[in-house]
Amino acid sequence: MNRFEKWENLPIYKKAMELLKLVDYIVESVEKTDIDFENELEAEMIKNNLHHLANNALIIPSKIAGAADEDMLYDIKMENAAIIRKAARELITDTRGIEMHGFKDIEYLDLLRTEVENFRVLFAEWVKTFDCWNYIIDRWGLFNPPGVNYDDVDPDDDIPFNPND
Repeated sequence: MNRFEKWENLPIYKKAMELLKLVDYIVESVEKTDIDFENELEAEMIKNNLHHLANNALIIPSKIAGAADEDMLYDIKMENAAIIRKAARELITDTRGIEMHGFKDIEYLDLLRTEVENFRVLFAEWVKTFDCWNYIIDRWGLFNPPGVNYDDVDPDDDIPFNPND
């Protein structure tokens, strides 16, 4: 199995790619519609919404790929998971902005909301598979396993080091 197959075959990665395709379709649809803007600022705001929507959809599969290695440390996996969660939640926020600016085909936005909810369940199950005992202490204190604090003594500090070994 090559390194790409590790994450390309994950159900969460496949769902992330489905989200990406759906978002690409939504962006294209919004860009082709004739939304009547009252001023230049409104046009710029929806353009910005579309940019964020597309960007958030791209972040999700890339961070899944980055966290898919079984040997990756727990804090790095959790950091990627936090970024994925933030991007997925912002997809919902981005859809609200598009809707508020007058996009009429809201069934596509509702479909994206449903698919993000389906993704959330896969995500929660995926995070449960992270090996919390494959860690180094996160001195920032954000992503330590339960019971490990940022100021704990690192047990590896007690291992004698001989540069000649």
